[in-house]
Amino acid sequence: MQNSFLELGLTNKLKIERETPHGLFLSAQDGKEVLLPQAYVTPDMQIGELIDVFLYTDSEDRLIATTLTPKAKLDEFAFFEVVDVAKFGVFVDWNLPKDLLVPKKLQKESLKMGEKYFLKVVYDEKTHRLVATQKFHDTFSKKVKHLHKNQELPIVVIAKTPLGFKVLVDGQYEGILYKNEIFQPLNIGDELKAYIKNIRGDGKLDMQLKKLGAKNSSSATVVELLKANGGILPYNYKSDAEVIKEIFHMSKKEFKRSLTTLQNSGTIEVKDTGIYLKG
Repeated sequence: MQNSFLELGLTNKLKIERETPHGLFLSAQDGKEVLLPQAYVTPDMQIGELIDVFLYTDSEDRLIATTLTPKAKLDEFAFFEVVDVAKFGVFVDWNLPKDLLVPKKLQKESLKMGEKYFLKVVYDEKTHRLVATQKFHDTFSKKVKHLHKNQELPIVVIAKTPLGFKVLVDGQYEGILYKNEIFQPLNIGDELKAYIKNIRGDGKLDMQLKKLGAKNSSSATVVELLKANGGILPYNYKSDAEVIKEIFHMSKKEFKRSLTTLQNSGTIEVKDTGIYLKG
């Protein structure tokens, strides 16, 4: 369905009204028009057709349409690289011809040329422009009633903290992965799946990378690694906890419990020299 009005910072489905030397003029249902510059016009675009375009303002604050997709739209988050520094702020690349401004007042720190930062695209009420901000922590969604424990959701690792890693959950919630529950390498910007461990009263989410109560998942990991290494691994109950974390992506307590379970079931044999797969 065609948009009833033009929505800055979002993808709009607009009707091609007329062709000009500068490009195509597109319209919303309320009759307002916007230019799709010639650079984005393709031979298959026809008068009367509905097309999806992103709307933003150019360097002269004119509303412009593009078929390009920005790194993030209005109220979305992404990592952006600083490509220019000015007295009033910095500019970041967001995959559009006009770079996105991060005003000084919306920076939590001095943003440096060439560095990447996790930012949110917002609408500046004073300038009526799209800008990016580092000060977004009060804008995370707190509407968590429909969420439940053990629910799988996509996360993005956005910062390292003394407790572990701060993560963006499902593109809208603030969450944390606790360092004592992380048994695999993590880096800022990593995108992966995680599970809700706890929904806090303040709307923040405690997350973990393994599903709660997943039966025998750790034991299955041990068996898979044994099979991939000819049925023998040079580890046992006495192995160093950091080594276990690096190789098996689990705590030593979890590792020892898995060995006991597998020994009792007759799947493996544990010796001073290592773990041996039976059969």
